[in-house]
Amino acid sequence: SRAKNAEFGDNAMDIDPAIIEIDSYIYRLQQIATEPQNSIPDVIIWMLCGNRRVAYHRIPSHQVMFSPKQDCCGKLCGHVFSVFLKRPSVPDKSNAKRQWKLPAKLQVFVWMGLEDHAKGIQHKPLDGEISVFAETYENQISLLSKWTTRAMPRPKWSDITGQLKLPKESFTTPGGWRWAGEWFINPNLSLSYDLDSGLSSFQDDVFENQLRVPGSDWPTSKLFWTDVTGEEAQSKEDIMCPAGWEWTDIWTVDLNRAVDEEGYEYCLDQSVGGFVPVEKTYHLCRRRRWVRTRKRNPDLRQQAAHQRMVRAAEEGWEYSRLFTTKFHLKQRTMDMVRRRRWHRKMVADNPDADAIFIIDPTSDAHESKEEKEGSRKDSTGGEKPFLPKVQAPRMFITFKEPHTYQLRAYIYQARDLFSADPSGLSDPYARVVFSRQSQRTKILNETLCPTWDQTLVFEEVEFYGNPTMLAESPPIVVVELFDYDTVGSDFLGRAIATPIVKLGGEHQMAKLNWHPITRGGEPAGELLGAFELYLNEGAELPFMPPTRGDVYQVPSGIRPVMQLTRIEVLTWGVRHMKKFQLAAVNSPSIEIECGGVVLSTIKIKNAKKNPNFDTSSMLFDVFLPVEELYTPPLNIRLLDHRSFGVKPLVGTHMIKSLQEYRRDPVAMVQTIREKMLESGFGDAEYAIDMDFADSAVEAAHQPPATSTSSEEGEFKEDVDWWSKYYSSSGNEQLGRVYREKGYENMVVFEEELENYFDNFTDLAQSFPLFHGKRHEDEDLDEDKAVGYFKGTFRVYPLPADGSDPPPRMLKNVPCNQLVEVLVRVYIVKAFELQPQDPNGLSDPYLALKLGRFKVKDRENYVPKNLSPTFGKMFELDGTLPLESELRVQIFDYDLLSGDDLIGETKIDLENRFLSARRGVCGLPKRYYVAGPYKWRDAELPRQILEKWCATQALPPPVWRGNSQVYVNGKTCCLRDYETRGQVHKDWGPPEERLALYTLLDLGLVPEHIETRTLYNPLRPEIPQGKIQIFVDIFPKSATIPPPINITPRAPQDLQLRVIVYNVQEVVLSDTSFTGEKMSDIYVKGWLKGQDKKQKTDVHYRSLNGEGNFNWRYVFPFKYLPAEEVMVIKKKEHFFSLDKHEEKHPVTFVCQIWDNDIFTPDDFLGLLELNLNFMPKANKFAKSASLDDLPDNEKGKPVPMVSLFDQKNVKGWWPMYEEGGPDQPRELTGKVEMELEILSKEDAEAKPAGKGQEEPNENPHLDPPNRPATSFLWFTSPWKSLRYIIWNNYKWYIIGGLVLLLIIAMIGLFIYSAPGALSTKLIAKL
Repeated sequence: SRAKNAEFGDNAMDIDPAIIEIDSYIYRLQQIATEPQNSIPDVIIWMLCGNRRVAYHRIPSHQVMFSPKQDCCGKLCGHVFSVFLKRPSVPDKSNAKRQWKLPAKLQVFVWMGLEDHAKGIQHKPLDGEISVFAETYENQISLLSKWTTRAMPRPKWSDITGQLKLPKESFTTPGGWRWAGEWFINPNLSLSYDLDSGLSSFQDDVFENQLRVPGSDWPTSKLFWTDVTGEEAQSKEDIMCPAGWEWTDIWTVDLNRAVDEEGYEYCLDQSVGGFVPVEKTYHLCRRRRWVRTRKRNPDLRQQAAHQRMVRAAEEGWEYSRLFTTKFHLKQRTMDMVRRRRWHRKMVADNPDADAIFIIDPTSDAHESKEEKEGSRKDSTGGEKPFLPKVQAPRMFITFKEPHTYQLRAYIYQARDLFSADPSGLSDPYARVVFSRQSQRTKILNETLCPTWDQTLVFEEVEFYGNPTMLAESPPIVVVELFDYDTVGSDFLGRAIATPIVKLGGEHQMAKLNWHPITRGGEPAGELLGAFELYLNEGAELPFMPPTRGDVYQVPSGIRPVMQLTRIEVLTWGVRHMKKFQLAAVNSPSIEIECGGVVLSTIKIKNAKKNPNFDTSSMLFDVFLPVEELYTPPLNIRLLDHRSFGVKPLVGTHMIKSLQEYRRDPVAMVQTIREKMLESGFGDAEYAIDMDFADSAVEAAHQPPATSTSSEEGEFKEDVDWWSKYYSSSGNEQLGRVYREKGYENMVVFEEELENYFDNFTDLAQSFPLFHGKRHEDEDLDEDKAVGYFKGTFRVYPLPADGSDPPPRMLKNVPCNQLVEVLVRVYIVKAFELQPQDPNGLSDPYLALKLGRFKVKDRENYVPKNLSPTFGKMFELDGTLPLESELRVQIFDYDLLSGDDLIGETKIDLENRFLSARRGVCGLPKRYYVAGPYKWRDAELPRQILEKWCATQALPPPVWRGNSQVYVNGKTCCLRDYETRGQVHKDWGPPEERLALYTLLDLGLVPEHIETRTLYNPLRPEIPQGKIQIFVDIFPKSATIPPPINITPRAPQDLQLRVIVYNVQEVVLSDTSFTGEKMSDIYVKGWLKGQDKKQKTDVHYRSLNGEGNFNWRYVFPFKYLPAEEVMVIKKKEHFFSLDKHEEKHPVTFVCQIWDNDIFTPDDFLGLLELNLNFMPKANKFAKSASLDDLPDNEKGKPVPMVSLFDQKNVKGWWPMYEEGGPDQPRELTGKVEMELEILSKEDAEAKPAGKGQEEPNENPHLDPPNRPATSFLWFTSPWKSLRYIIWNNYKWYIIGGLVLLLIIAMIGLFIYSAPGALSTKLIAKL
């Protein structure tokens, strides 16, 4: 918290963060200030009409809750305040007048607290006495023209509702109370007020009626007089002016109604009604209205009030047709019932006693015996139990006499009112209501921002109570605004204000303030006024304000101080005009009104051909207040000139504050001159600084010290526009070469360009025009506008001494005629697009629209991509301002159905073209005249600087040689932007470079890429993705530079040739049946990302881990040198129609496997080489180890090489197998390879086959010199016998043969020995 407070203190100088922080604290306090589970109910004030609740007001209990601690009391506790009642039911929007009309305004004093605290309430601040009265009503009914109490629907004596019988004798004083006097008649004072109560002028009316029989003429002698309801009334000659009033004119016929030329209206029967202004033969009744105006005479006010009170107190009867309808004071023909109120005062002997009556229903002396007995029986005839009735008495605050005040309402002006007339304007007047009086201002015709400049004086305003308490809680003033119409008035809004109470001796003048106007809970404008309430009891009041005609003006001490002000208006044209009254707006003109002065433009002849005005700059002088708070609004009205002189008002716009457009040209020029003299420029336009200028020119023609021919060739290969883009976007890897060469980045804006340059409205703004003021049920969207006015304003004071006015500020504006332009739209890429296909992807393509010119790049859609890289440039021809809105759209390509719109963005080209910030072409940070980043604008920096000074009404730039320039009160030196020895050979002249640096310091649009959000009209509030673009706009009259090539980098066709010569120290994974360790070795290789794998032949029966192959791999691939990646295009699956593009690092993967026939092959070792960053090869096999790998376990640095730089690499690399989670790598062999990179042309010039196929050249590969033991056993049985069986078992075979021979010989001996012996024996015999 301390850190946050310290941070807040550090940022306290900036008002915006401070306001945000304060608002957050206020919000938190509001959340914890109200008890979420308040157990005390609110105080509700109801207004009843009969038995109906017609209005109410709810007061939160915590606002009136009392506490002994003053700081814990409710803010309204013990104060007199005003409340407005509202209707309990939901208002009907179709009945707007009922919705906006207030049921009542009350002045209340509320105290709520514990009963123990109530004993100490002091009512002295109210300056009145609290009196307690018993109350009952005497009721009578008219039968046969006589007033009687017989057959009444309610008791003779009752409460006000008639439901409780309250005879006088039934009242018994509570304990601790006693009567103070007898019963007396106390009529309801509210009924003593007539229709003219509270008004300073009133119009009496009476209707002259005539009857006829069918077919006869209207009689002139048989007349009778009625009021508007048809009740009989006095004739106009018998109507006398009431006391306190005086006539202002004579009786006249009211023709301002739907009547004929004599003022008559006709009907068939007066009782039926339905009067019409046209006479028919079947009409039997007609009438006309006579009116006469009277005004109140302040000298007779008190006398009239006294007479009214005496007349009301004579009998005190109130009359009505029924007991359930409204009562009135004067008896009428149809009245059938009457009543009067009786009171009897009580005083308390015990302050703690409760004032609750116990009513005995059997105590009515005037009730007959039968009635009493019947009232004691129930419906079955049995006796009812005695139930005493309880009633609370009436409590009043009585005052000796009221205090007299005078209210002065200073109504100066209003702004932003609703329109109530078909013309889109209103005829407003204000009615000020205070206490029981009301007055109104004069009527101003055809305006939404009226200036009345009128003071309304309310004389003899009476208030009861202590003036000091009234000063603490002043009564509110209600100002209601209406639109005057011939028949009725339309309600425009209501403002609430609090007057400044002056009890005497205060000399501080009131200040005008803006009071919000509301209608139906919605903003309806603002009222500028002030209110003063003077205590008029002998103190000397200020002099009355000066008069203008018959009205008082706002006095000079309160009226704003005026000064002669000049308003220059740039009336550029109108845009996007919609149809009005079913017709196109073809010939519009503009009226500019401020302070009562109206400036009109010449109408546009044909808005479709040229929506600009012929005269773009106008001015007028007007007296405006010095303080901006009191400045009247500036109103823009658009009229359409149509046939027969008809000029309907199409739309209006109101500018509340002119602060944005205020300038002081005299101070600006004086400041610039003073700074020029301080800088030493004086009046000299050219002065040459020879030393620096010569050195800069010489350095400009010298080649850079770091530039070589090899670097120039490498530059052409490695650096392009995309290098600049990647470096500016923060891509460290892809922008590395660009940064190493020392080039400057451009600006990548994360939002629309307009958000950073005030929508380019420095020259002309677009003001939406509305037909009248938007109502609360309308959206605040500018789509409701009927069109736009394009222009701007300059407001500055004129010299008070009458000297020459300052030079005009809008004199060097561009030509407002039609301009043909060439628009170049560079679309870099899009990202975060919303998927449109079921697979969660999209096939986006671009579409552009400028006026009638449309471009669709449908054939170049990007398949299955939500972040496509387009790299497209489109050239569009347009005419400003007819074709000023550029739409960039992205569609989703669909083969069978219609293409779906993903999103679009709109760009106002005219604002960019007109703006002095030059949104037409971004300014780079360096001025190059050659190379890949050559100057691409149609104008040179120095020309742009001079034109900018002219449009800003500034003196032209003052040059000192080509190394210093003075612009806009600032001296710019070339040495501040460039240090000696860093001049690039492609830079332009020094004066152009300095002008470019100066322009960038002045805030002109830099070279950039803007990121625009895409929206779909079907979902206008939801972003559908983003797109990065930049737009160049060139007038066709200028020399148009060539476009920039932002085409995505095309990969080069390269070929990787890998020759696997030998392997050594390969682990022997198999064991022969003779028990020997051996492996059938072969080597597999491929480029990671490609599916095609190649492998060598098999070196069988490797007994020592050696293998000989002399085998060639050939891998063609596409390569992006700038990004150092390999590009692969392939289908996602067999049925895919399109190939998608993938980018992978160029990584060669080499693996050693053991070949098996009947079981899967065994993996022996792995080697991965990133061809851009690979470990250097070893010359000898014994030198290769795991330490040669870049991610070796020892962290030993390893020399790395790039195959793309060396083109050919040959040597030995270790092969390894990854161990387990906690096991180190294991060396599983070593491989001797030769890797070579060739371009497509070199590969065609030096052909080579795969393996040892033809053409076996470049280089020629001899068959591998393998040992005789390398063969597959079941394909070479004799070799198997020789090299496997004989070599391993020859001694066993020889021994076996010898043994067999011996056994054979022994067997032969045994077999032949007996015969031989027998033969020999026989021979001897």
